[in-house]
Amino acid sequence: MRTVSDYFGSLVFDDRVMRAKLPSDVYASLKRTIDEGASLDTHVADAVATAMRDWAVEHGATHFTHWFQPLTGVTAEKHDSFIAPSPDGGVIMEFSGKELIQGEPDASSFPSGGLRATFEARGYTAWDPTSYAFIKGHTLCIPTAFCSYSGEALDKKTPLLRSMQALNKQALRVLKLFGNEDVKCVRPCVGPEQEYFLIDKAMYEKRKDLVFCGRTLFGAKPPKGQELDDHYFGAIKPRVEAYMEDLNTELWKLGILAKTEHNEVAPSQHELAPIFSVANIATDHNQLTMEIMQKVASRHGLVCLLAEKPFAGVNGSGKHNNWSLATDTGVNLFKPGETPYENAQFLLFLCAAVQAVDNYQDLLRLSVATAGNDHRLGANEAPPAVISIFLGDELTAVLDAIETDTPYSGTEKTVLKLGVHVLPKFTRDTTDRNRTSPFAFTGNKFEFRMVGSSDSIACANIMLNAAMAETLKEFADRLEGVSDFESALHDLIKETIKAHKRIIFNGNGYDDAWIKEATEKRGLLNLRTTPDALATVLEKKNVEMLTSLKIFSEAEIRSRYEICLENYCKTVNIEGLTMVDMVRKEILPAVEAYLGDLSGTVAAKTAAVPGLACKYEKDLISKLSKLADEISDAASSLDTTLIRLKAIPDVTDAAYVIRDVVLQKMAELRVVCDEAESITADKYWPFPTYGDLLFGVR
Repeated sequence: MRTVSDYFGSLVFDDRVMRAKLPSDVYASLKRTIDEGASLDTHVADAVATAMRDWAVEHGATHFTHWFQPLTGVTAEKHDSFIAPSPDGGVIMEFSGKELIQGEPDASSFPSGGLRATFEARGYTAWDPTSYAFIKGHTLCIPTAFCSYSGEALDKKTPLLRSMQALNKQALRVLKLFGNEDVKCVRPCVGPEQEYFLIDKAMYEKRKDLVFCGRTLFGAKPPKGQELDDHYFGAIKPRVEAYMEDLNTELWKLGILAKTEHNEVAPSQHELAPIFSVANIATDHNQLTMEIMQKVASRHGLVCLLAEKPFAGVNGSGKHNNWSLATDTGVNLFKPGETPYENAQFLLFLCAAVQAVDNYQDLLRLSVATAGNDHRLGANEAPPAVISIFLGDELTAVLDAIETDTPYSGTEKTVLKLGVHVLPKFTRDTTDRNRTSPFAFTGNKFEFRMVGSSDSIACANIMLNAAMAETLKEFADRLEGVSDFESALHDLIKETIKAHKRIIFNGNGYDDAWIKEATEKRGLLNLRTTPDALATVLEKKNVEMLTSLKIFSEAEIRSRYEICLENYCKTVNIEGLTMVDMVRKEILPAVEAYLGDLSGTVAAKTAAVPGLACKYEKDLISKLSKLADEISDAASSLDTTLIRLKAIPDVTDAAYVIRDVVLQKMAELRVVCDEAESITADKYWPFPTYGDLLFGVR
């Protein structure tokens, strides 16, 4: 029987394969490219391509593709076969270094936000050698960046790699001040926890809202939801367990470190969590994970829903983005050390994170802004739209003591002068987890809990890396060349705590009093909707920071604003049209059919026994008739608004109309439809109910 270690990474051209397949000089050169960013010459590229082709063909691959992440939110691939004609009429298998390094897919149909015209079709993909190639089906997939003919980034990977480069540069400057000359690289590491729902495929196919929108637009609350908390960490049902086993096998073959699986809070909701990896690899792996989750589900007669709020009234799904910084020497910069200097270094990086989140809370918020996530944020299962940081009581007390130059009342009652003090020994869990915090310190990492379940994690990590890089740059500029480093360090940390402690909050993020305190007393932002959040990316401070670090050009920033707003508008418009279609073609006919049979029952009963009151039937007929009229009116009102929406040329104006008008009309339509569902006999209702969907997988 094969064990996991026998097949883990078997479909990945990883370091083990490269070491075995490549000549030693080629392997050494490629490792310098991967680890240090050294350029790759043609000889090395050709040798790598030959070895990669031979290995892929041995594993049954017939095609190759440059696998990239355009601004659609999903991955893209164009397959080319390895075959080339031979003189004898047969074929040979070819794959060159040029084909490995660069591809040329048609870029005309991908979102560009005005970066290029539709008729300008040329685009380029460029190999990312830091992310291993892998085999999917019969295709060798080569992770790449994607850019336009004129060099603008048309993908999510390019700015992510830029942000990692900027963070590395500034972190190394700071580390050298602490004498860390041996450190050559600092990398952000990420472990995204993926939440999802599993529902029966046959039921899914009977609901247009799920098929077209990925979430339900109607649905009366069933008698049971998640009130008993009996699903969370409960025994996994056999059908789901079989799915998880199959999913793990597929992920492990691709070298994806799937580690934890369990039932989540809502019925039919589950979670998968991986082990940490470098940010760009974690991003690639998460995109692959979402794709494979859906493919494997189909094999089991299931559908994997990744929408942030597929069902009203129960928890939605997020993607907790666990983020840390690690050196190539194995040091976690968010983990307190054993010596005074290590602890001082930890405190500086911790304070840099606090300042970064405070200064760029708007960028973090917009990095998770989508139409789907707007339904989730602020509900009982997700953090609010207001950004704050949870540090826990003990670490907050340490910072308070530094700020005020007063004795710390922990293990040692001493004034904490940096460079000479010893911090208390932090364990992994010094305080309880705060599930309501958007950005929580959990012992040796930060957990950014606002990312939506269907989102790419690229944008959130771009903004985290960028904000951190800018803050470390400011710190390095101030500390380099000072005559008394320890005093300057102490003053810097003290001033940072004082200036940015408003962002630190260890309490209940769901409390209305906190939202009031955060916005009115602390001056924190409450960007409740996607249009509110996205607009902040165009503010001067954000444009200056992102362009100065060379993460985005100004044109690329503007393009992403346009693309994200356009996606928001299109998503809600599709949902609105789907609602109208379902009401007119399914819900109203079902209600009318039930009314017709009820009326026939009244006529039959009174004919058989003249004078019968038929109170039940007549009350129900009256109520349903009134609801049918209200449903029809609400659907017409929504339809009229959607027609008017088409005439608004400016995407920003359209987004605000959607926020202020369309979503309200959709909510009003849903209320009356859900009420009608609750009093219509089951056999008449045209599609599976919440009870069917949430409890249908056994």
